[in-house]
Amino acid sequence: MKVLVTGGAGFIGSHVVDSLVRRGCDVVVYDNFSTGFARHLRPARGSGRVEIIQGDILDQRSLTRAMADVSRVFHLAANADVRGGRKNTAVDLEQNVNGTHRVLEAMRTVGVKEIVFTSSATVYGEPEIFPTPEQYAGLQTSTYGASKLAAEAYIQAYGEYFGIRSHTFRFVSWIGERYSHGVIYDFMNKLRKDPRNLEILGDGNQRKSYLHVDDGIEGIFLAVEKINGLKNIINLGHEDYLNVREVARIVCDEMGLTDVKFHFTGGVRGWLGDSPFVHLDISRMKEVGFRPSVGIEDGIRRTVRWLLANEWILEAR
Repeated sequence: MKVLVTGGAGFIGSHVVDSLVRRGCDVVVYDNFSTGFARHLRPARGSGRVEIIQGDILDQRSLTRAMADVSRVFHLAANADVRGGRKNTAVDLEQNVNGTHRVLEAMRTVGVKEIVFTSSATVYGEPEIFPTPEQYAGLQTSTYGASKLAAEAYIQAYGEYFGIRSHTFRFVSWIGERYSHGVIYDFMNKLRKDPRNLEILGDGNQRKSYLHVDDGIEGIFLAVEKINGLKNIINLGHEDYLNVREVARIVCDEMGLTDVKFHFTGGVRGWLGDSPFVHLDISRMKEVGFRPSVGIEDGIRRTVRWLLANEWILEAR
């Protein structure tokens, strides 16, 4: 099988590429390298099965050419800055909605009939049911969440119109090797500048679920293989969660820092659009045998250790 991965040089995308190569697939990585890193692809490139195309998903002609002879698309390219929508109110529309439409149009033109899409738990807004099931219809609280939900809808519509089979995964926050943005990344950069003080957005009581990348990748491929249907919406996360204050404590401990003073910006949210509690119902994944093997604390520690050993990525943004 020949597979195209948009955003294949990113944190999650590069792990998808590695897994595809191990499964004997030929892989086309399509990435504009605005946030991805070529060095993430070094292990997979050695296989001789990976072609890398530097291009933007908004470039319809280039994207369509890249899909020649492809059987399945893993669409991960997106704006990943959840907080950025207030400053740039068009970025989520352009990158996440219009970008997904370009991917679907390229698939339709070439005749590709399968897409795996990475959505987000942000589509639930601030839910009132926990763990939150796939059927929950939340009110939107961010342009990022709204854009992911709109992209999901376009994928479903193209499935109805053109028979494109889809697996759409609503993720919690992922952690692990090659991690390149998020709360752990931010904490570490702040602590590298001032190891005695740490600013924490909100009141530190925000509760979040985190999934190690090894478990996440296993979950994606397990679902693609075992969950059938034309249009599949699937929560992918961990059964546990931690509050942000505890995440900060673990990061400090793993960095060998003691007596760090925490300073809170206040409020129940880290920023407008941030959900104070993220905890997904993963019953559907459990039905096909999914069980996260990495505990959240262990995953955080592994992430910190990898970042300490690869400080170039902490300095890259």
